[in-house]
Amino acid sequence: MPRILRIINRFNLGGPTHNAAYLTKHLPGDYETLLVGGQWDESEEGSKHILDAIGVEPLILPEMRRDIAPWRDRTAYRRVKQLIKDFKPDIVHTHAAKAGAVGRMAASEMGVKVIVHTFHGHVFHSYFGQLRTTMYKNIERFLARRSTRIVAISERQRAELVDEHRICADNKVSVIPLGFDLSKFQQDLEAKRKLFRRVYGVADDEIAVGIVGRLVPVKNHDLFLQSMKHLSERTGKKVRAFIVGDGEERGRLEQVTRDLGLSMAAGPFFNGHGFGHGVNGKPCVQNAQITFTSWIKEVDVVNAGLDIVALTSNNEGTPVTLIEAQAANKPVVSTNVGGIENVVLSGRTGLLSPPGDAVSLADNLLKVVEDEALRARLGAGGWEHVRDRYHYSRLVSDTDRMYRELLG
Repeated sequence: MPRILRIINRFNLGGPTHNAAYLTKHLPGDYETLLVGGQWDESEEGSKHILDAIGVEPLILPEMRRDIAPWRDRTAYRRVKQLIKDFKPDIVHTHAAKAGAVGRMAASEMGVKVIVHTFHGHVFHSYFGQLRTTMYKNIERFLARRSTRIVAISERQRAELVDEHRICADNKVSVIPLGFDLSKFQQDLEAKRKLFRRVYGVADDEIAVGIVGRLVPVKNHDLFLQSMKHLSERTGKKVRAFIVGDGEERGRLEQVTRDLGLSMAAGPFFNGHGFGHGVNGKPCVQNAQITFTSWIKEVDVVNAGLDIVALTSNNEGTPVTLIEAQAANKPVVSTNVGGIENVVLSGRTGLLSPPGDAVSLADNLLKVVEDEALRARLGAGGWEHVRDRYHYSRLVSDTDRMYRELLG
């Protein structure tokens, strides 16, 4: 029975956690898998509920953190080496940068037969200055030489790794898109829509635009706010925007909202089991142009309540939020970066803009806000597009095929 040691940076909300959990749970029974990873950052919502729902119990390595800390990283490296010695894996498969560095170095040192790394994204632009970016590229080239196989999660990411940034040769890369259980985004849509809109006081004639994700610089929520400002000045429709998520940029983004002259509200208390319903059926928040909701685990309820889903990132791998939006038959308006062009069908399930261009993004938002038929047409093709392409059964079969090839 082949043994797999699967190592992830941290268990936060996002594609890597889903990817690692589904592979741990659903690979064929002739594999034995140990899933290990670090805690989520304090500024992020944890994903223990995702692991619990799937029935996966991970081993937590507190030393495995996202930020660089030589002493703690050295401790994590020793812990992983000891795990390899005790578990004796045939494959070490790492997910994301920190786990990839610590796990691949330890696996190489311990002589593991097969070493696989999945790039869920990369930091080769839009994160750091030129000197630090060059350093990270050189580190990844070094680690790639110690890897049996590199997994890219989109064709666009493969091109970036091979042709643009020259991290590794093309014959070392397999493209395996992420996979999820998306069925909940097609269930009880009307009830979920009414719930979300009742809690936030969204009237039937109001159009709700939402953006879901960590409030961190690379997600560029400034662009979203600037575009909403442009939109508010050009449309006669009633439009409200919802920023779903939290993070280090929260306070600054609230100040940007005020500086733009947009009215602002904060979301209701959310206890992880559902939304509050207000007092005597009244909404939990005041009516405002921009509402910061913080984290909401029931993202299927969010998507059901929204009319348009946006994303404004400077850099992305495969954005889970846009897959989920299309699974809920919502039109997408997004910047065209990273693997987004492989996720969203431009002109068919969404409209894409150049990164950093607030006017272009606002133009696309205006088109979708003003044209109800366009909203319906873009939303209608989403479920068919993502249903099989991003289902976890396809992820599992692709990965199983790769493992057997490498072990063979």
